[in-house]
Amino acid sequence: MKYVDEFREPEKAEAILREIAKLCNQLEKPIKIMEVCGGHTHSIFKYGIEEILPQTIELIHGPGCPVCVMPKGRLDDAIAISQNHNVIFATFGDAMRVPGSKTSLLQARAQGADIRMVYSPLDSLQIARDNPDKEVVFFALGFETTAPSTAFTILQAAAEKIHNFSMFSNHVLVIPALKALLDNPDLQLDGFVGPGHVSMVIGSDPYQFISQQYNKPIVVSGFEPLDILQSIWMLLQQLVENRCEVENQYNRIVQKSGNTVALQAINKVFAVRDSFDWRGLGDIPYSGLKIQPEYAQFDAELKFIIPNLKVADHKACKCGEILKGVLKPWECKVFGTACTPETPIGTCMVSSEGACAAYYKYGRLSTIAKRTITQKPKITQEPLPACGFSSD
Repeated sequence: MKYVDEFREPEKAEAILREIAKLCNQLEKPIKIMEVCGGHTHSIFKYGIEEILPQTIELIHGPGCPVCVMPKGRLDDAIAISQNHNVIFATFGDAMRVPGSKTSLLQARAQGADIRMVYSPLDSLQIARDNPDKEVVFFALGFETTAPSTAFTILQAAAEKIHNFSMFSNHVLVIPALKALLDNPDLQLDGFVGPGHVSMVIGSDPYQFISQQYNKPIVVSGFEPLDILQSIWMLLQQLVENRCEVENQYNRIVQKSGNTVALQAINKVFAVRDSFDWRGLGDIPYSGLKIQPEYAQFDAELKFIIPNLKVADHKACKCGEILKGVLKPWECKVFGTACTPETPIGTCMVSSEGACAAYYKYGRLSTIAKRTITQKPKITQEPLPACGFSSD
């Protein structure tokens, strides 16, 4: 790839869409595909991909948004740490407005807590160097995508013997979450668009259980419009040919075995928790990462007293069902009314990868709410209209 425009050409998109329409005609049934990653969800809405697909294809939005899956209890723990005397609490901007049970990090900062937004965990380590008389805590969030940077930061802190630095680890693992989804009888899926960023780290091989144990096809996908369309076409091909395999559309980035250096750092610094509480999905065994005993001095959960309580979501909020793919954002009664990016009730409206944020930001609610796959429409093989892709 030389230029990103290569992956946004309308003519190529139209050609793929014609092939998708042909495959849909051969299947003659509605198809439900889950895009696991929140980054894919936002690309789908940004470029209007769902609107130009045949109506027999329904895209289901998965739990691949790291801020969205954070339960209220863990947010309350983070806020409790930030309110300790002599603490500088560092976090990514996405987490600032996520509501806990009583307040958010942004509100806690307004009330006097020293909470700072950073772009990487290394930024928080620099804050610790600059403030040796303060305890600096980094709010470590994310799937395997961001876990390596956290691990390398802890290794750097250990090498420099920086004792006023720690992490509040909330890293989660994608494979246990996918297993929990596949075991959910309320969710019937025909295939998966696999997460590209996570797969850069773990590779494509760990998804073999999806095809071997659950007989579902999965295609690891990039994030540009043509990436996603090609991945959907590859999935439909598998369904037409009655295959269930792990395929890698994003082979310019993703390797079968993943990034060995990143995986080694994760395994050195982190251990797998016995269980971790996910918003909407509940406790999932072996789905979170905690800091190894060897690096216990950098574990904020050991340095500070935290409430460590489970807190129920707001009764009106449907983030849990949206994260499980059971509901769409527009089926939540508070979506776009009581719950907006300025006044969020749930995490899906806050994060830059949240499904509710995507629906709200790109203003496609009225169109999508009218879509139905209960009846198979006539799908033609005539040239399709231009897709509206641009290089913006």
